[in-house]
Amino acid sequence: MTAVSQRARPDLGANEGAGATAMLHVSAVNDYDLTAIRQDFPILARTVYDKPLVYLDNAASAQKPRSVIEAVDRHYREDYANVHRGLHYLSTRSTELYEGARETIRAHINAASTKEIIFTRGATEGINLVAASYGAMALQEGDEIVISTLEHHSNIVPWQLLAQAKGLVLKIAPVDEDANFLFDDYVDLLTERTKLVAITAVSNAVGTITPIEAIVQAARERGIATLVDGTQAIVHGLVDVQALGCDFMVFSSHKVYGPSGVGVLYGREALLDAMPPYQSGGEMIRTVSFEGTSFADLPTKFEAGTPPIVQAIGLGAAIDYLNGVGFERIAAHEADLLAYATERLEAVEGITIVGKAERKASILSFTLDGIHPHDIGTLVDRYGVAVRAGHHCAQPLMQRYDLPATARASFGLYNSRAEADRLAEALEQVKRIFA
Repeated sequence: MTAVSQRARPDLGANEGAGATAMLHVSAVNDYDLTAIRQDFPILARTVYDKPLVYLDNAASAQKPRSVIEAVDRHYREDYANVHRGLHYLSTRSTELYEGARETIRAHINAASTKEIIFTRGATEGINLVAASYGAMALQEGDEIVISTLEHHSNIVPWQLLAQAKGLVLKIAPVDEDANFLFDDYVDLLTERTKLVAITAVSNAVGTITPIEAIVQAARERGIATLVDGTQAIVHGLVDVQALGCDFMVFSSHKVYGPSGVGVLYGREALLDAMPPYQSGGEMIRTVSFEGTSFADLPTKFEAGTPPIVQAIGLGAAIDYLNGVGFERIAAHEADLLAYATERLEAVEGITIVGKAERKASILSFTLDGIHPHDIGTLVDRYGVAVRAGHHCAQPLMQRYDLPATARASFGLYNSRAEADRLAEALEQVKRIFA
């Protein structure tokens, strides 16, 4: 069994690297109704500077389908109340929908129990929760944490702060010139003092798919705890946390076509049970007196205060939408887009694509000779094309390639070949302006 659900297993849109364990598998399909899918996203009908919107910033935050918008709107109009302890109808209804979303997510990633699904403000808070709670409990001075060059700042800075506070050693798994994860070099970093591995499954900056199954397995064989940043991977495939065997995984709703303001921390129940609370206050308690406090059972123990009720319900609706479209179909569509867009951009003179890993998600990071990425982003926007420009919260990776920034086009389930053409044409216009 792989780290993917036993349902249809999509690929992330690339060839498998030599020796790498495939996280997802390709099954090409021909019944992808792009026109109908685009109609599900109201924002795609708008214009920008009198031009049709081409939204290619999905790795930063994806747009929302009508079903998600309506789920959020309906809850505010018809069912809103605070959850759990209320005895009236609306509170009961709100609780049912909120906990129903938790079950949707549990099933989606194949967690063993809803006790293992913690709602957070996002992936960033999930990582900080693990660093503050598990790190405080399990790591001692001189222990080692291994991360990689590919990491988002959210999977770097919390470990730096923890290392500084507790006298830990932070070790970095490298990548090669094409941004392939160097698995053998990673294994060489693991020692008897290594207590935690925290590595992304897919790079947000250059699209590299890491051999996350092998990464986790190598750590497990040595008794090392693992955290997987699944923020980019979860939107591209059906990650099965039990098959993967990780101890923790995080992801954010807004990148999986759901609302902002909510994310998920998956953690193995035994570990979460043993960990101290991350925040304290209402909801996460069993009893409180001036003599002391006892804490609630999982998952409530880690959900202090009023939770992101409506956002969580919207996230559940987003997962339902993606399952309705079908991850196999989405993966095949995005694989086609990545190949086509890569060919189109490479035909633009002066373009350098940063990150040519053997296994990639539908993310294209690039530079254009003599033109700063911020200028690229600003000017293509005038042609209605939305891309991101900057370091993508991955400054160490940019430093690896001696770059201050890149422009990044990231493709989602609603993007088209025609939009890749629009990007290439806009880049040609940028070149003419600077010429």
